Amino acid sequence: MHRWESIEAFIEVARLGSLSAAATKLRVSSSHISRLLSHLEQRLNTQLLVRTTRRVTLTESGQWFFEQSQILADGFTDAEQQITSFSNEPHGLLRVSCGSIFGERYIGPMLTDFMQQQPRLSLELNLTNRSVDLINEGYDLAIRLGVLKDSNLVARRLSDRREYVVATPDYFAAKGTPLSLSELAQHNCLRGSNTNWGFCIEGERKEFRAKGNWHANSGVLVLRAALQGLGVACLPDYIVQPHLNSGTLVSVLDELRCQDNAVWAVYPRSRHLSPKVRHCIDYLVEAFENPDWRNLDRLQITPGS
Repeated sequence: MHRWESIEAFIEVARLGSLSAAATKLRVSSSHISRLLSHLEQRLNTQLLVRTTRRVTLTESGQWFFEQSQILADGFTDAEQQITSFSNEPHGLLRVSCGSIFGERYIGPMLTDFMQQQPRLSLELNLTNRSVDLINEGYDLAIRLGVLKDSNLVARRLSDRREYVVATPDYFAAKGTPLSLSELAQHNCLRGSNTNWGFCIEGERKEFRAKGNWHANSGVLVLRAALQGLGVACLPDYIVQPHLNSGTLVSVLDELRCQDNAVWAVYPRSRHLSPKVRHCIDYLVEAFENPDWRNLDRLQITPGS
């Protein structure tokens, strides 16, 4: 018989003073409790209990063994509670990947606030416009923008995201305002990390291959080039919205804008999602539920700067 099972039976009998009460507490039969106690006494080569028809009492050796066993049992219970609490509490290193601008403006500040609530957690935030391989590169979570490609990753939508095709009023006045993708192809397109611009035509998503004499893997630089009148850019709302509001940039082809654009949290598929990833995603979901999350940004670029 298992050693701890017999000790546990002994402790309950000693506490309750009855085999039947201990059997009820442990959800076993009284005969099973009796066998466990007999094996325990045989192994220790000493009598621990005096059994009568009405009550079970401890011998002197039994009283000493009960006191020592109770200390061990209480310690084991505390250890179980602590390890359960530790397993449910975020701990260890959380590795997150996100695009540079969006990470600097939004995800970084959000995760900084999240970390203030997680004393056992360490954070490594890697800002890159490259789509990292979460599994092979050891990332727990990635924040991705736009339209997701099919993959084995689990995705959770955090917020909507809108892209605008923009240029300055002076540029459109000089070059003409494109009313279709064929007309857009005649313009100098300022290309960022994504050179395939997405549009929805008659309910289907179409990819437009942007071409032009200017290319940089930085949305901030694309914005600056657009503000200086070098061409037409395709940029997300969190970058261009202040300039659309002020009129320094004008958007075109709004009726062709796709609705499947979003901010996503993606992570490897797992039977049991770790507490650190689960708590982080839940925090981000709550943060993005604030309708003013875009106003967290304080980075502004002015024309000609």
